[in-house]
Amino acid sequence: MDKAYEIWRAFQDEVLARLAGALLLGSTLLALLEIFRRYALGTSFDWQQDAVTLFILCAAFLYFGTAQRYNEHLNVAILTETLDTLGAGARKVSEIVKLAALVFSFVFLLAIVWWGIPEVRESIEFESRSESLMFPMWPFLVVLLASFAFMAVNMFFQIYFGIQKLRGRAVPQEPHEIVAAE
Repeated sequence: MDKAYEIWRAFQDEVLARLAGALLLGSTLLALLEIFRRYALGTSFDWQQDAVTLFILCAAFLYFGTAQRYNEHLNVAILTETLDTLGAGARKVSEIVKLAALVFSFVFLLAIVWWGIPEVRESIEFESRSESLMFPMWPFLVVLLASFAFMAVNMFFQIYFGIQKLRGRAVPQEPHEIVAAE
């Protein structure tokens, strides 16, 4: 399982993060080009606003899983952080609560992906388009569902390693966890 996780992390770092960065950079450059075209040349593309908005959203979507892996997402942790300060027994309860939340989130994301597939099919069938009518919506919906699936893969690994940790076994650490522990 450690080797699979290592491959998954490399895919996220080498492919998804770079793709998200390229989309964000491209969207920013397109927005800057449009500012120049609109104010210096007095013209602009009809589709530019849709492109910038949808591609920035895709970049954010693709980073969902990485944010989950690094625990950089919105997180209400007052209960678990309080438990972590109360001693070894309370820390174990905190780990169990975190694990239960991960399991719930994992199942929730799988349900979103499962019920999102018909939405993609309908978008293709009915030819749903962006506001400017230049972009079909289904590719962006596919990116959203794939991003939720990527996030679920991270949660699967986190659940597995969380269970192993509760069993007293060694688990792989993220680079940021190693630095924080030192």
